[in-house]
Amino acid sequence: MTNRRQFFQKMAVLSSLSLAGCGWRLANIRANSPSAGQRDQLYIFTWSQYTDKELLETFSTQTGMRVLTDVYDSNDVMLAKLQVGGGGTYSIVYPSDSTVQKMLDKDLLIEIHRDRLVGLDNLFPEFQNPSYDPNNRYSIPFNWGTTGLIYNSEKLETAPEDWDYLWQNKEKLNKRMTLLNDFREVIGATLRMLGYSYNSRNETEIKQAYEKLKILKPAISAFDTDAWPNQILAGDLVLAMCYSSDAVKICKENPKIKFVIPRSGSTLWTDNLAIPKDAPNLAGAYAWINWILQPEVAAKFTERLNIATPNRAAFELLPKNIQEDKYLFPPKSSLERCERVTPLGKFEEVYQRYWTLITSS
Repeated sequence: MTNRRQFFQKMAVLSSLSLAGCGWRLANIRANSPSAGQRDQLYIFTWSQYTDKELLETFSTQTGMRVLTDVYDSNDVMLAKLQVGGGGTYSIVYPSDSTVQKMLDKDLLIEIHRDRLVGLDNLFPEFQNPSYDPNNRYSIPFNWGTTGLIYNSEKLETAPEDWDYLWQNKEKLNKRMTLLNDFREVIGATLRMLGYSYNSRNETEIKQAYEKLKILKPAISAFDTDAWPNQILAGDLVLAMCYSSDAVKICKENPKIKFVIPRSGSTLWTDNLAIPKDAPNLAGAYAWINWILQPEVAAKFTERLNIATPNRAAFELLPKNIQEDKYLFPPKSSLERCERVTPLGKFEEVYQRYWTLITSS
C-alpha cells in the first residue's frame, strides 16, 4: 500500500504485560554502537496507526530505552526519506510488502539474523516464507489486511458486492464516495473489475482502466486515504474505498457501517518490521522485533488496535469473537480472490502517467 491510515486516537496498550514473564532477554542482544546515547534511544519510522503513547512508554519502562517516532502516510514518503539519508536516523521502519522488495533493490535494509530472534516460529506458516521476502530475511510481518469498500447500510438500499457497484450507482453516490489516494490500488481495483490483474503490464489494459475511471471521476468526492472516517461517521459520505484495518474501527463505532471485500477480488497486504541499513541502534531494533513477536504482546495489539496479527500463537490467545471477526480475519474464500501488489519497475511509470491524468482532470 502506498498510503495508509492517519486518523486513530491514542489508546492505552499493553500496560500490564511483563517482558520477563514472556521469556524475552535483552541481555542476549549486543549493541552495535559504543554510544550510550544511541543504545538508550530507539527511533522508529512508522504508520501513525501503529504508534501509541502508552505502548512506547511501556516498552521504555521495561527496556530502559526511550522510543521516539516519526510517522508517514505513504510508503513513498518513507522510502524517499531513507534514500536521502534518513536510514541513519531510524532503527525500525514499517514497509508494506511491495515496498520491502523496492528497498531490497535499493540496498536499504540489513539482513535479519534469525539467531537473534525469539518467537519467529510463532507466525502462521504463510507469513514465515512470504513471496515478497522469502524466509523473512529482511522483514518480519507485523499486520495484514485487505482493501475493500466501507459503506453506510442505512443510507444505501442495496449493498455493494463488487467494484462495478460504483459505476452502476454513480448518480446516487455522487460526491458522497471517496477512493484511496493510491494509484496502484485504484487503477488495480478497476483492472480487477475488468478481469485483469492488479499487476498488469499491458498498457492497453491500463488505458481501459483509465477510461472507466474517467467516467467515474465526476462523482468522486476525493481521492483520500485519511479523512474519510469522520466523514462517513458524520453521514457526509456513504461509501469509501479503504483498508480493512481502518474499517474494523469504524464499523465498531457504528454497526450500521459495513465492510466488504469485492467479489471480483482485491488486494492482500502485509506491513512489516524492517531494519534500515544504517540503523544507529541495532540492539534496540532487535529488542523491538522480539518484543512484538511475543504472543501476549501481539494479541494485545490485535485487541486494542483492531489489527490482524500474523502471529498464530497470538491468534490462539484471542477471544473467540475476535477470532471470528470476518473483517479482521476474512474467510479463505475471500482471500483466495485477493492479490498482492508487486513492484513493476519502470512500468509503474505507465500507471503514474494515467493516474496523473485522472487526478488532474
